[in-house]
Formats: sequence, structure tokens, C-alpha cells
Amino acid sequence: MNMSYQTTIEKPVATQGVGLHTAVKSHLRLVPAPANTGIVFRRVDLDNFEIEAHVRNVARVSYATSLMKKGVLLSTTEHLLAALYSCGVDNVYIEIDALELPILDGSSQPFIEMLEEAGIRRLRKRRRYMKIVKPLEFSDAGRHIGIYPADDFRVRCHVHYANPAVGTQEIALTVSRESFSQMLAPARTFGFVQDFEGLRRMGLIRGGSLDNAIVLNESGVMNGPLRFPDEFGRHKALDLIGDLALVGHPLLARVEAYKAGHALHTQLVTRLLADPSLWTETYDEAPSGHLQLPAEATASAAD
Repeated sequence: MNMSYQTTIEKPVATQGVGLHTAVKSHLRLVPAPANTGIVFRRVDLDNFEIEAHVRNVARVSYATSLMKKGVLLSTTEHLLAALYSCGVDNVYIEIDALELPILDGSSQPFIEMLEEAGIRRLRKRRRYMKIVKPLEFSDAGRHIGIYPADDFRVRCHVHYANPAVGTQEIALTVSRESFSQMLAPARTFGFVQDFEGLRRMGLIRGGSLDNAIVLNESGVMNGPLRFPDEFGRHKALDLIGDLALVGHPLLARVEAYKAGHALHTQLVTRLLADPSLWTETYDEAPSGHLQLPAEATASAAD
């Protein structure tokens, strides 16, 4: 497919499930949208109130990326946004009848399957890329993130947890529909048993279960098998891409994240958009993405 033109989906597709944090059941439907619409959520339970998938609408990002506009909240958007962004879907309405997207199996795989069912349709408007021309990087409490010039869209994500099942993991890839679908989409969200009580007191993970997240205790994974030895690092890369979608344009850039999370991801997007000297808009077609899993993108259980 010629990616220099904007896209939408061919036909509506739907799914349903419970929210990870709220345990509220929701129905979600993807609907074709015209050129220059962008990715727009519609709260069909609130007279089709629209919330654009843009960093200006980010509300809070502690354990998921939530959007809010005029007091209307929408939580846990990152897994669907990662699938749409990686598959090059520029314009779509996302209809939802509750305040949180369904977690489904905890990965982006169900959303990739929805997009395969929906099909991708090319529109007549040219696609505008955001091409990074100057680096931007910053650190916070031992966490680091940076974005750098590149001719395609690539990410590198480094994670470290003391848990023996995780340790240090690093993932790097050039992002395309194929690479995302094969390497990242199946990777599930994860959590640590010792954190659950505190999270529930905060009103979080009420819908979490062994069916929609990898659960770890001090000795390792409670509900294996893992889908990849480095599934944790892959899921963090998935989250990173979902948060970068809030730029609102396809990126031509290299993004490197070291022990980062939703807060740092969205801060990067905010700082990037606030400084137009860092980027330019271009209609040039991006080189087609390709599978890339460097030797260093491996998991080590050692600290």
C-alpha cells in the first residue's frame, strides 16, 4: 500500500469487554472517518461527545493513558492507539459506551485482528508526516527518553525490574504493520502481586485477572507460559508507540526510552509539539518499515 496517502478503515468492526481498572463493561466500535479527521473517540453514552486522541487531552498517566475533555474521561487508550498507529490508520471514529476501553487479553492482538477484519482504505488526501530535525531528550529520577532524526519510525525500549522473570530487557524495531503485528501486538500488560493492594485502594486494576495480564510474584510468573521470553519489554515498547500516537501525525523519528513509562512518554510528546524548531511537516513517503530485531533486543534474567 502507498503510505503517502491518508487511510481509514473499510467497514465498521466491534468488540466488547471489561475495563482493566474500572471493571466496567463496554462496547467498542471502530467506524470509518473522512480524511483529516484523525483518531477520534466518541462517547456514545454521552450524546457522541468527541475526544480527540491528542496529547492536549491527556488527563492522567499513572498506570494507563487517560484522556479528558471538558470533564469527560476516557481511560486505557494506549493498546488500541498502538495498533492503529502502527498499522497506519490515520482517520477513524472509536465509539465507546463507557469511561474505559476493554482490556480484552491485555495486549494489542485483538485490535490487530479487528483491523484485519475491517480492512484499510486509502483516501485521496496526502499524508503529512512529522519529521524530527533536532534531538530532544530529558531525564527524570533515573528514567530517560529521547527522540532523534531518522528517515523512518523506530523505537528502542529498555526496561529493568528486580523480579527474576524480568530482569533487564531491551527491544528495538523499525515500526510497521508487519513488525508490530509479529513482534509487539501479542505482548500483554503485566503487574506485580505486591502492588495490587495499593493499586486497588487507588481504585485501579478492579478488572484485572489472570486472563488479561501477566501476574508476577517475588519468584516469577504466576500464570505462564509467556508469549515471548521478553514479553515485558515488548509490552513496554507497545505502550510507548500507543503514547506516541498522541502526536497526531505519523512520525519519522527514532525514539529511545530507558526505564520510562506513560508519564515520560506523554511529556516527550508535549515538549515536542511545544517546540516547532524540532520538527518539520513533510508529505514525503516514509520508507517501508521492515522487521528488525537486533542482537541486543534480548531478555536477560540477570540484574
